Amino acid sequence: MTASANSNDRILTGECFCRDVRYEVADAFSYALNCHCSNCRRTTGSAFKPFAGIAREKFAVVSGADRLLIYGNELTHDAHCGRCGSLLYSLVRDGAYVHVTMGTLRDAPAIRPTAHIFVGSKAPWYAILDDLPQYQGHVTKGAE
Repeated sequence: MTASANSNDRILTGECFCRDVRYEVADAFSYALNCHCSNCRRTTGSAFKPFAGIAREKFAVVSGADRLLIYGNELTHDAHCGRCGSLLYSLVRDGAYVHVTMGTLRDAPAIRPTAHIFVGSKAPWYAILDDLPQYQGHVTKGAE
């Protein structure tokens, strides 16, 4: 199974730390954000999670799918490598979208994060120093 893409979309690759799980995704992301919620901080072990959102059919695990550790349910979950624990992606919006953790991409995507979300629960020891818009919760309509 490979990521479906338009003829103009290049295919990016990504992988976990131990390289047991690899994926392909079209470089056709709809949005990219930095999430500061406590769940994203805990799953990444970092101050925030940079992620890029894309329609599910444009993403595919190409090796190691049997080694994924899924936390959640069939339609909304986080997918980690069962060996090294890397958070690779989240299935969201009732299974319609994938949030790819940008740190697991091997190739540079065309998109860059455009805002910080859930800054109301950001780590108190981290200061946001860029000029991107900041939202207390989810990004407001039209900002994606």
